[in-house]
Amino acid sequence: MKKISLFTISLVLLMTFSAYSQGKLKSSKSHIKFYSHTVAEDIEANNYTSVSTIDTESGEVVFSVPMQGFEFEKSTMQKHFNQENFLDTKTHPKGKLVGKITNIDEIDFSKDGVYHADVEGELNIKGESKQISEKGSITVKDGNIGVESKFNVTLGDYGISFVKGKPSTNVAKEVEVTVLADYQAE
Repeated sequence: MKKISLFTISLVLLMTFSAYSQGKLKSSKSHIKFYSHTVAEDIEANNYTSVSTIDTESGEVVFSVPMQGFEFEKSTMQKHFNQENFLDTKTHPKGKLVGKITNIDEIDFSKDGVYHADVEGELNIKGESKQISEKGSITVKDGNIGVESKFNVTLGDYGISFVKGKPSTNVAKEVEVTVLADYQAE
C-alpha cells in the first residue's frame, strides 16, 4: 500500500511540475499600479482586472489591461483619467503588452527560486505602440509562480501630454508602473 501511495504522490508531483515547465500559465490575479509624483501632488491608481499569459516554452508573454479598471483615491482623478483628453478609455478600452521573455532558458518553472527575466515587446496605450525592454523577476515557490516588475512609462510617447492647466503641473511626464501577477497552469 505504501508503494502505491508513494508512486501516486510522485506521479502527481511530476505531472504538476511538467505542467509548469511546459505550456501556458495564466494569471487572472494581476495587480497593475501606476504612480505619478510632482511637487503639486502624488497620484496612485490600482488595477486588479488585468489578465496575462506566459508560454513557458517560447517565452511569449501577454498582458491585457482594461483601462477603466484603474481605481483612484479621488473620484475626480478617475474621471479625468478616462476622459478624451487623457486616456480616452471609451475609444481605447485596453492597454496591452505583447512580448517575449528573452532569457526563458534561464528560468526553471519547476524549481523553487527567484529568476531574473528580461522582457522585450510592444506596449500599446491609447492606440500608440512602442517597443520596450524591461526587467522583472519570476518567483517559483511550492508550485506557485509570481511575476514582479517595475518600470517607467513616458506619457508623451503614447500621445498623453498636457501643455496647460492643472494636469500639466499635477501629473508627472513619466509615471512608475508596478506589475504583480500570480499564475496557474492553463
